[in-house]
Amino acid sequence: MDELPWPFIGSQAMAEKAIPERAMRKWYQPVYPDVYVPRGVEPTATQRARAAWLWSGGWAVVAGQSASALLGAKWVDPRKPAELVSENRRPPPLIVVHSDTLLRDEVTDIDGIAVTNAARTAFDMGRRTSRSLAVQRLDALANATGLKTTDVDAVIARHKGARGIRQLRRILSLVDGGSESPQESRTRLALIDAGLPKPQTQIRVCNEYGDFVGRVDMGWREWLVAVEYDGSQHWTDPEQRRRDIDRLAELADCGWLIIRVSSDMLRHMEGTLVARVVAALRSRGWTADPAPSVNLATADRRVA
Repeated sequence: MDELPWPFIGSQAMAEKAIPERAMRKWYQPVYPDVYVPRGVEPTATQRARAAWLWSGGWAVVAGQSASALLGAKWVDPRKPAELVSENRRPPPLIVVHSDTLLRDEVTDIDGIAVTNAARTAFDMGRRTSRSLAVQRLDALANATGLKTTDVDAVIARHKGARGIRQLRRILSLVDGGSESPQESRTRLALIDAGLPKPQTQIRVCNEYGDFVGRVDMGWREWLVAVEYDGSQHWTDPEQRRRDIDRLAELADCGWLIIRVSSDMLRHMEGTLVARVVAALRSRGWTADPAPSVNLATADRRVA
């Protein structure tokens, strides 16, 4: 039996005789009432978004994190509930329904599915979760879509009474589409919160002959100091390790001082990270002081 394109509406598939009911029950399972995916398969965030839209009968608008996934953002957790704007106030488990007012130009079409556009999606996500998580999510959306904060400002101007706008305005000044992972976003936010100058992201480094050497995650070209978040592959993959050694040597030859950050440091030793970056910047001529709320003498005992 050929696999049906999925997710699909079960009753519609049987009415069209695309699959016998017995076969459907054997090979597929409902992810939402009457919406089926292959048995044993965990839907991606985009597949879950489409399944939720099918459950709505095609009347809802996909929003929030589900919209972000359909717009191409990475790092959307597929285990989280899909988000819709809908008049149906009794969704099944793993669907969250919002009763927002959407203007016509705040909705776009993706493969026949009504989805909030990037600016409206950012407007919603930035108001509905913690500051750190909101920055991570808006960074990912901006990275995927080229979203500008001015686009979100235009949405704010048309929904002045919406809840959470004060937080959203604070978050927008921190959003940077150059972040390529949630960990990079968290690292950048930790540095900004410590009172350091806002780092530039994805800096291209060339040697004295103009040849491209590499990119650094974030840093300060003025002082030739960079901060790099190293995921697990940088420590466990021998080939990646070899490339990293060569690349770091070339960056050092170009005068760059690199501070490397691991997941453990970001999670448990944020103060150590800040202290190392402060020391590196001062060694290159930065003379300002970080925020007084960060005690560099005891910072390595802070828990993120």
